[in-house]
Amino acid sequence: MGYARVDVSGLGLLWDQAQIRKVAAELGLDFADMVIYDPRFQRPPLARLKAQVTRLDAEAVIVPSAAHFEGGEIPVDLIRRMDVVTVTPEESYARRNTPPWPDSPPTQAGRA
Repeated sequence: MGYARVDVSGLGLLWDQAQIRKVAAELGLDFADMVIYDPRFQRPPLARLKAQVTRLDAEAVIVPSAAHFEGGEIPVDLIRRMDVVTVTPEESYARRNTPPWPDSPPTQAGRA
């Protein structure tokens, strides 16, 4: 999936969409959908993205940059749910790399 905010991309929205599709192709991902968020007309920014992720059972979301998320930071709850890839800078935030919460009990090998 791709995700971009109209208010962040501005006139570069079409370029950002093209870059998202390009990165998906380079990574060998089957591109399913593009979620374009416009704060003038839609509910909270991540609500539609999370709904589409669930509906399509998406494994990853590609964004032009972290600036497309509130505060310029990729939400930890999104990383727990799926891999997040930014176009600029080229970075991947994989689910398996998410550190446990500080109050989580340590896991032992062989236990789930």
